[in-house]
Amino acid sequence: MFTKENLCSFIIVLFHLVGLYGFTHPALTDLFIALVPFHLLLMLALLIVSGYDGTAQIRLFATAVFFTGFMVEVVGVNTGLIFGSYTYGETLGLKIWETPILIGVNWLVLVYSTGVLLYPLRMNKYLFALFGAILLVGIDFLIEPVAIRYDYWSWNEEIIPFQNYVGWFVVSFLMFILFTILDFKKRNSSAVVLFVSQVLFFIILNKWGS
Repeated sequence: MFTKENLCSFIIVLFHLVGLYGFTHPALTDLFIALVPFHLLLMLALLIVSGYDGTAQIRLFATAVFFTGFMVEVVGVNTGLIFGSYTYGETLGLKIWETPILIGVNWLVLVYSTGVLLYPLRMNKYLFALFGAILLVGIDFLIEPVAIRYDYWSWNEEIIPFQNYVGWFVVSFLMFILFTILDFKKRNSSAVVLFVSQVLFFIILNKWGS
């Protein structure tokens, strides 16, 4: 049966396939790097279309994750205290306090899609947050080489510190606790498709990216 979730899922897969084509063909890479902010905003829009239930709870969740994600990155990039010493490049677009505004969107998309993936398992909130944080650290492990290659961000002395993964774990653990506490629609097949698409996207780019 045709549903808005099916349509959003189709668009998600299509744009990730197109993105893979662009990033694996050197003649197109610069163009697709420039399109990264638009791609991220499109993914957020598709999650809103497919999963927004109109409740104050989902608005609270989205607002809290966006601003928390953005602010920990502001503190992190300006002090080195959370993730280690790093700086943002130009790929993610407009910055405030040396931090791209869209990094908050990135946190929201990752936490929401991971949470929806795990939700059917019906774990208690602490076990849920533990598994969610482990998955998000794993995704960050996949993202890091690609992000460095395409100027999302860079690390001082070109070394990714273990502190980065600890920071991702702690911050995402707290976000997943919030996910379990708040009452909003947590079944969204498009979010699961996005999670899988992103994982495959970064696995492939790590191996065959230009």
